[in-house]
Amino acid sequence: MRAAVVTRIYAPEVAAAAFRLGKMVSALARHGQVDVLTVIAAGEHHHPPAAVRVRRWPVLRDRSGYVRGYLPYLSFDVPLLLRLILMRKPTVFVVEPPPTTGVAVRIVCAVRRVPYAWYAADVWSDATASTGAPAIVTKVVRALESWVLKGAAVSLAVSEEVADRVRELGAPHVVTVGNGIDTEIFCPQGERLAGPRTFVYAGTASEWQGADVFARAMPQVLAAVPDARLVYLGHGSAWPTIGTVAASLPQGAVTMHASVPPERSAAWLRGAAAAVVSIVPGQGYDFALPTKLFAALGTGTPVIHAGVGAAADLVREHELGWVADHDVDAVAAAMIAALRAPDGEHERSRRAAWVAEHRSLAAAAERAAAAVVEAARGGSARRRGSSA
Repeated sequence: MRAAVVTRIYAPEVAAAAFRLGKMVSALARHGQVDVLTVIAAGEHHHPPAAVRVRRWPVLRDRSGYVRGYLPYLSFDVPLLLRLILMRKPTVFVVEPPPTTGVAVRIVCAVRRVPYAWYAADVWSDATASTGAPAIVTKVVRALESWVLKGAAVSLAVSEEVADRVRELGAPHVVTVGNGIDTEIFCPQGERLAGPRTFVYAGTASEWQGADVFARAMPQVLAAVPDARLVYLGHGSAWPTIGTVAASLPQGAVTMHASVPPERSAAWLRGAAAAVVSIVPGQGYDFALPTKLFAALGTGTPVIHAGVGAAADLVREHELGWVADHDVDAVAAAMIAALRAPDGEHERSRRAAWVAEHRSLAAAAERAAAAVVEAARGGSARRRGSSA
């Protein structure tokens, strides 16, 4: 088998998608050659396994250095058409959002008669609607995403909620592969950078997450616990808003750091009072299960989830931390409760063990690779049948 993975995000980029795809590529490499078509990235390029070849292309990036926005997407997608046509024909493609990239892959797959798998880590049209984008933009994104889903031999969903949603959008065959984190990195053992009165937000902070709610809650938290601290690690469109709120607070109460390598993120999460995670409710994104939630729990640290939906239900059901409404008063109350609650090593070990059993990224990658291999076999069988 020869697989080609198409993604604008790949190692050494510091992003959940890069970690997820890296594990899947390693799993696919055990079945044959894998070509990864991605972008030129800053940072140290790690040497892939012998069966993996990474092909990079220069792209535009936004002000934060992220490949996000119409022009950055086009700078990847337009040359991609030619790259896909000229490359050696694979047995199967695997394509990561955005939907415009999926459109390019579906067109080439139709011409070259190759099946493709769509990696549904989330639902882009729902995310677009949640940001308050114009209705016409949401309509176009939904039409593109639906067209890509309908043509996929298999869609790989990270949760049952995402699986249900992509079926509604027309996906004919969906496999729920799950999602998770690298439990060798996000584990209880290792360096601890955060103290027991520190909260950590680790990951992307965009409009639909509303991560500024934790900074806005800090005046109430500081009134109850004066030495409490809140640390943000990451980037995103909400970064300037968070910075403005942080500037209005006592110096050092809220600090912000750019994206850090996973080992550094784990060191910040490990030993913190709690990790904070949020999703703005009512914007069509309540089904999301943020990877940052599992990263924190893997280190043993409890979470405070601000919002409703699948993540909130998970935290309640398995007693993994606190759930609060997505408003300042409720979040402040949960943060104060976390600072005052005893949390021994037994509880931290229990949370880490739960993640290792249920949210291992390695296990999710194996399920994804198996589904891709099956799609490749199905495509080969169809081509043999049509030529008989």
